Amino acid sequence: MGLNLDDKKAVVAEVSAQVAGAQTIVVAEYSGIGVAQITKLRAQARKSGVYLRVLKNTLVRRAVSGSPFEGLAEHMSGPLIYGISQDPVAAAKVLSDFAKTNDKMILKAGCYAGKVMDKTGVQALASIPSREELLARLMGVMKAPVTGFAVALGALARQREEAAA
Repeated sequence: MGLNLDDKKAVVAEVSAQVAGAQTIVVAEYSGIGVAQITKLRAQARKSGVYLRVLKNTLVRRAVSGSPFEGLAEHMSGPLIYGISQDPVAAAKVLSDFAKTNDKMILKAGCYAGKVMDKTGVQALASIPSREELLARLMGVMKAPVTGFAVALGALARQREEAAA
């Protein structure tokens, strides 16, 4: 059953709100994927903070009209699933990782910072470490000198104790 005009306006408003706060939109074809697999994909998307939905292309075109994602409209044809995220990498990572394990998921295009990307661009974006991973690496680098200094002080203290004994 189709959506009535009020339902369509509500969907456009909801998607427009998501797009307004988004940094990345990724579009993929999903034909032939079972309900159980889509459910797993949705759970992973939720966990990563990605708004993931199957939407009518005409409604999404209206929602992105006048936004930095407007260039993505030319790729909106066929049965598509949309991943929208505030994190620049999250949507690309979720859909790209799922596509690696499921050959029926075909990455079609994406848009980040107003630039439309093809499949390889989306995969390249997905390969960038997440913000949390980059922060963890930074903390490891920052912690290394302090740890080394503490180990050196401990060794110096042991040497003095052995020399005094």
